[in-house]
Amino acid sequence: MKDTKRLLSYVRRAVDDYEMIKEGDKIAVGVSAGKDSLTLLCAMAFLRRFYPKKFELIAITIDMGFEGMDFSGIEKLCHELDVEYRVVPSQIAKIIFDVRKEKSPCSLCAKMRRGALHNAAKELGCTSVALGHHFDDAVETFMLNLFFEGRLGCFSPVSYLSRIGLNLIRPMVYMPEKDVRYFASQNELPVVKSSCPADGNTEREEMKKLLHDLDKKHKGLRYRIFGAMQRGEIDGFKSADRLAGIEAYSDDEDQMS
Repeated sequence: MKDTKRLLSYVRRAVDDYEMIKEGDKIAVGVSAGKDSLTLLCAMAFLRRFYPKKFELIAITIDMGFEGMDFSGIEKLCHELDVEYRVVPSQIAKIIFDVRKEKSPCSLCAKMRRGALHNAAKELGCTSVALGHHFDDAVETFMLNLFFEGRLGCFSPVSYLSRIGLNLIRPMVYMPEKDVRYFASQNELPVVKSSCPADGNTEREEMKKLLHDLDKKHKGLRYRIFGAMQRGEIDGFKSADRLAGIEAYSDDEDQMS
């Protein structure tokens, strides 16, 4: 695959900084079929080859129940990467759109999808679940909490789900979305477009566009926000000046995907 060096530099640093992997871990990669989770899958498969702490991998897709979702391309990729792949069927789409007829479905959908993923990972004997949230996701989540909930908060790079006994890790937390997008495009990853009727029409998309516009006017804004999250040690982020490697790639902003 192409451009794996940059991908691994981001992921290895985050894994080391937050001690995301322990010897003998069995890690479930949550594969939603989008560019982020497929890039994470590749990164973890490459990392497994040389990381000093040995770990196992399994890829899990929660099939939401939408029509026309074909995961055969992902199955082929997993075979090439020598990663076991499981597709877990669910009735999430039917419950949200047909039974409950949710007008704002995203929050409930995410909660149900996470629950299904965690349960599947636990049943398969996993110790950790890896999610494909990247640098821009962290900044957007922080700003969404500030704008819409009036609080300072974000997801954590690493957290422990005590109820089910799993570690939740986000190895791409240092990787900007434009680099994720570039890797997925260069390697023609088998992205499956979501057929969810709410896809792309969310507060997160609004925040993404707002930050994009502000960053064009105030260059480096997102990196300063991320640095503030680190210095403020927001929800498990460590106070450390570790942005130099990220900022080096921030000068040529790609167009919004």
